[in-house]
Amino acid sequence: MQTASGIAATPTTRLWEVWYQQAFADGKADIKLGQQSLDQEFMVSDGSALYLNTMMGWPMVPSADLFAGGPAYPLSSLGARVKAHPTGNITVLGGVFQDNPPGGPFDDDSQLRGSTRWGGNFNLRTGALFIGEVQFALNQPAEGQMDRGDRPSGLPGTYRLGVWYDTAGFPNQRYDTTGLSLADPASTGIPRTNAGNFSLYGVLDQTIWRPDPEGPRSVAVFLRAMGSPGDRNLISFSVNGGVNLKAPLPGRDDDTFGIGFGVAQVSSGASGLDRDTGLFTGTAYPIRSTETFYEVTYQAQVTPWLQVQPDFQYVQRTGGGIPSPTNPERRLRDAIVLGVRTNITF
Repeated sequence: MQTASGIAATPTTRLWEVWYQQAFADGKADIKLGQQSLDQEFMVSDGSALYLNTMMGWPMVPSADLFAGGPAYPLSSLGARVKAHPTGNITVLGGVFQDNPPGGPFDDDSQLRGSTRWGGNFNLRTGALFIGEVQFALNQPAEGQMDRGDRPSGLPGTYRLGVWYDTAGFPNQRYDTTGLSLADPASTGIPRTNAGNFSLYGVLDQTIWRPDPEGPRSVAVFLRAMGSPGDRNLISFSVNGGVNLKAPLPGRDDDTFGIGFGVAQVSSGASGLDRDTGLFTGTAYPIRSTETFYEVTYQAQVTPWLQVQPDFQYVQRTGGGIPSPTNPERRLRDAIVLGVRTNITF
């Protein structure tokens, strides 16, 4: 479920973002209107950006629980976003967007819709996605401080709390329109529709060690957790986090070493359907629970224009414990992913 990389995609041409932004109130607030991708401003963790696993970018809960994974790269949605800075260290974000970027059914493949067609990108028929977030910056330089060389004395950190609510109808994970289990042979096979969906989330990014305030070496931690209702969602809880060491070796000031993890909890509705499947088929059937991945990565700045990043990922209880295709009575085995990413800047 927590895919190893967010770069792989089908070849296509797609409109990603086009918007107009206007500041007001002496620069303390601004509004952005147009086609936007939420992962550029909402639910962001600075520390997780180091890693290759997709869920270190746009997290597991919205990826699994919103239509087509929600308006996140490479998708986007029409909407309006307002940002305000009531104080120097507090930022408030709020917005409303159309909730179904490609415009297809809930479980449609987002890679195959909304590309090379403007109409697919401007779907306004499913529902509205409301989102709000409050950010608190700790020991961050205020505007103009960096120019004067006046740095805060403490260790920097950023804390975010947010909520989103989707007005659309969402398919029940366990029961059909008549109240029977979807695994029941007498079922209509059409999931019951639950009105609305929501999630609460929190994000922490905090530097915990920096021996020299002027030096590059530091240790920072990040943690991002979110939850959603278990009856209408595949994933009811997800969390990812990690520890990043900047300048890990002498003479390697621009390198970063990181150890991270991610956990996705399969909802009670989805695991209940697994139990029903075993009951109605009379066979042993794996019951999904959690999928966990661990990632170890090293980003090396080989030259000023070239980064090379070897990466190791271990996935425990793949797919949350889905049946193995070779033996459906047993769950799929754990997985190992080895890779390397290169970044060229010119």
